[in-house]
Amino acid sequence: MKKNAQQRRDLTLVVFILTFLCWGLISCNKPLLETGEGNLPVSGGKIWYKVSGNGTGIPVVLIHGGPGASSFYLKPFEELGNDRQVIRYDQLGSGKSTYTEDTTMFTVEQRVTELDSLRKALGLNKWNLLGHSFGTMVALEYYAAFPDHVASLTFAGACFDVPAYEENCVQLLKSLPDSLQKAVAEADSSGDYMNLHYQEALTMFNDLYGSRKPDMIELDSIMATFNAVLNYYMLGPSDFSITGILKDYDSSQYLQVITVPTLFTVGEFDTSGPQLVKSFAGEVAGSEYYVFPNSAHITMWDAEEENVRVVRNFLLSVDSGN
Repeated sequence: MKKNAQQRRDLTLVVFILTFLCWGLISCNKPLLETGEGNLPVSGGKIWYKVSGNGTGIPVVLIHGGPGASSFYLKPFEELGNDRQVIRYDQLGSGKSTYTEDTTMFTVEQRVTELDSLRKALGLNKWNLLGHSFGTMVALEYYAAFPDHVASLTFAGACFDVPAYEENCVQLLKSLPDSLQKAVAEADSSGDYMNLHYQEALTMFNDLYGSRKPDMIELDSIMATFNAVLNYYMLGPSDFSITGILKDYDSSQYLQVITVPTLFTVGEFDTSGPQLVKSFAGEVAGSEYYVFPNSAHITMWDAEEENVRVVRNFLLSVDSGN
């Protein structure tokens, strides 16, 4: 009888242990975050965000460019949701977030603070950062401030050195007809950026080096929610003669302190310049560098499937520790 009782107790213990292990496995395979949209109060208003996907890998947050644009063009990366949850958000002042013209909110440091507020609100200890254009500035400074919360960095169309970015745009401008180059020079001199000839030059430049395959629906959404006040304050009205508070900005010194897996991507005809981005990649030990052929600055439109594939494979390698 004593032997049978002991066997029953042993069996109960085994069942309990197996149940606990199964529960743990199920819990580990559940998505961390509730999917859907939300609005997070921050200094100056609220930032809109959306969580999508049911994958169980380390989540990735998408940091859009501009400044003053929004995250609509980053939607293709929501395809990563099968592997990991994707967090897309609009920075304060643009997109679906609170509109503001308060220039005290228009700093990279403020964007970093907003981003970490979002991490805390979501209850995440670590996440992957994917920044594009101006968003790469935010991602790099976020890493410099909060390295323990970053699993990896993806820099798309990196813009860490604004004077170098401006110089690259000036060089690309030389591919336009002389008459349009002259129109740009006259606009930069007079400040008349509504001139029809300047607008023609800007359209041709963007068709060549902004996006070669724009998603017109998403582009309309971006323009409808674009914060020109924010953009002009930080950069100015012209990429060929930057006059905003970022005119002398250069955070490339932070690249040398990066120790997490890092991916640099750039379009063949990117305003960021493949050679410039390659030089950034050379500052980060063990980083990966990828050029999308026949693509301009918004590679998410110009090479959508390839872009998602490259980022997916990189993030899966981060998950596996390779």
